[in-house]
Amino acid sequence: MLSISNPPLHLSTRKISMGKPHAIMVPFPMQGHIIPLMELAQCLAKHGIKITFVNTEINHDRVQAFSGNEALDDRIRLVSVPDGLESSERYIPEKFMETVYEIMPRNIEELIQEINASNEDKITCVIYDQCLGRIQEVAEKLGVGSAAFCAAAAALLVLGFNIPRLIEDGIIDNEGSPLNNNNIFQLNPTMPIISPSDFVWNRSKISAIRKLVFNIMKQNNKFMKSANWLICNSVHNLEPGAFTVATQITPIGPLLSTNRPQNLPDHIQEPDPDCLKWLDQQPPCSVIYIAFGSTTIFNKNQFQELAMGIEQSNRPFLWVVRPDSDKDFPDGYLDRVTTHGRIVGWAPQQRVLSHSSIACFISHCGWNSTLESVSNGVPMLCWPYFADQFINRSYICDTWKIGLTIDEDENGVVKFDEIKEKIDRLFEEDVFKERALCLKEMISSSASEGGDSYKNLSNFISWIRG
Repeated sequence: MLSISNPPLHLSTRKISMGKPHAIMVPFPMQGHIIPLMELAQCLAKHGIKITFVNTEINHDRVQAFSGNEALDDRIRLVSVPDGLESSERYIPEKFMETVYEIMPRNIEELIQEINASNEDKITCVIYDQCLGRIQEVAEKLGVGSAAFCAAAAALLVLGFNIPRLIEDGIIDNEGSPLNNNNIFQLNPTMPIISPSDFVWNRSKISAIRKLVFNIMKQNNKFMKSANWLICNSVHNLEPGAFTVATQITPIGPLLSTNRPQNLPDHIQEPDPDCLKWLDQQPPCSVIYIAFGSTTIFNKNQFQELAMGIEQSNRPFLWVVRPDSDKDFPDGYLDRVTTHGRIVGWAPQQRVLSHSSIACFISHCGWNSTLESVSNGVPMLCWPYFADQFINRSYICDTWKIGLTIDEDENGVVKFDEIKEKIDRLFEEDVFKERALCLKEMISSSASEGGDSYKNLSNFISWIRG
């Protein structure tokens, strides 16, 4: 196993003239990116910072519909910009990513110029999702402060920083393709064990997407060097190796709505209104929670194997099956599980995972889901789908050891008996819960007054306020 490290990048130390603080915040237009940045917006607004929060038009409507203006601090203004896509193009991944990456920076530049030409407080800094790195050029052009925000694990950034070294050492070619899938390695002894086939850009079946993600990550490395801050929704003690290798990354997480008394909804889709009441009726640590985020897709065969594995476990379960999914349950399934199972289109996940009845979480291992599970001391059964989810699985199973991975058979199918066996282990082996509770305590301490994330966030707020 190879071990790779790299010298740290250095962020810009240029000074920005700050007036009355007014930050414009720009997430990448997907739910998993919007939610944590909105949480950060709430934190900043609480400290007197005016926020203009920018979504694409379709996400703007969703945020307004399901977050509710009454839940937002009155210093936060929601605005929208076009994404440059026709309706049909939003379902073509490569077209969506490429267009958003090019169009959003131009729209943000026009919006800042419009705001600064008006009578309202001028924009003093831009906080943008690091996936939209070209917004950094806008900040520099207009002379405002900048912060790149990473909604994923710091390990993802470190992987991106190491692209030149990976090419030089013959692990990937100039287009990011693996040269030897057997070269598993760690970027640091406490970081995920990674195979080149699990690199974020290689976890797509579409070659155009693989190339696009690889090139965007390389470009974003350049842009992040010029940002005043590079902040990350993570915790130092969760990823000590990543923050040792890349000292320029500042952890300010976890950014969770349940950390605040006035709970902002943790979704931009309509949740089932009664699932929390159903959980209230279940015994403590008895329920399996199953959710795979907003994009995971199963074919009919795999969906039915999952359904049978959950049924065979013979335990209470709450299963999120999105309305846009093909819900092809086995014959008679819904009748058989009606006494102990609840299937919903969407759930308020942070509140579900903090509920005392939840025993374990079957997850795609998105970073938000991972943080939410760890923050509540919930063990995980890992079923990653694409992108950085394979890095997160390695953290969960290999580094933190609070979960198990789902294994496919020789035909690439996860069978129902594999699912049942892993569920049984999470229930029967206390060590997973014990480790998860230790991580919960550690994360809570970091986010509390005096903790690392608390101090980092305070310093960031002080910088914005000037």
